[in-house]
Amino acid sequence: MAELVYRPVIGAARTMFKALDLKIDTQGSENIPRSGGAVLVSNHISYLDFIFTGLAALPQKRMVRFMAKESVFRHKISGPLMRGMKHIPVDRKQGEAAYAHALDSLRSGEIIGVFPEATISQSFTLKSFKSGAARLAQEAGVPLIPMALWGTQRIWTKGRPRNFKRSHIPVTIRVGAPVEAPADQYAGAITRRLRERCQELLEAAQRAYPVRPKDASDTWWVPAHLGGTAPTPAEVRETG
Repeated sequence: MAELVYRPVIGAARTMFKALDLKIDTQGSENIPRSGGAVLVSNHISYLDFIFTGLAALPQKRMVRFMAKESVFRHKISGPLMRGMKHIPVDRKQGEAAYAHALDSLRSGEIIGVFPEATISQSFTLKSFKSGAARLAQEAGVPLIPMALWGTQRIWTKGRPRNFKRSHIPVTIRVGAPVEAPADQYAGAITRRLRERCQELLEAAQRAYPVRPKDASDTWWVPAHLGGTAPTPAEVRETG
């Protein structure tokens, strides 16, 4: 029943991306298992990241169920869609219920999408990872699938106007090999290993990205350590 909602939403997203003439380059989708549970973990630089993360799983014919803020499920438009696609509401005051829901979904063979940074990184670098993804994978006995997105921040990110013009923006997606999450290992160690893998994938996506800023006014989407004018992680902390 859920796919009666999910598939039309995917179709609408693809239509929108075609209208925007986005150049989407995805590599590594074969690392997503064709069956069985897994936790798909990505960096977070845009409001649209869940859509691109989900697209990366489509070649394997998988639908990703994302953990998202509970407020999204209360919205009159997004709420019915989120529930229909079997995404998982997260109330930060009562996180145990969302965790149990995700665990049940993993054990029933679903892929759960998680952004372990929890919020969008305004520096466009990797923030610290929360250990929830690792703990879910450990308890469910499923692998962690690391991935990285680059270019999505140019479409719609925190503190910037949306760019829904036909701007031909490239989006680079890299999916890595599974990271195992043995039950007898410390979740913090697994989380560090997972973050390192996501960092490697992010750097690979940045190297593969086919365009550079057009001029000085277009450097906002490039991290400071790569010569851009995005705020540094320290500057984000100071203003936050």
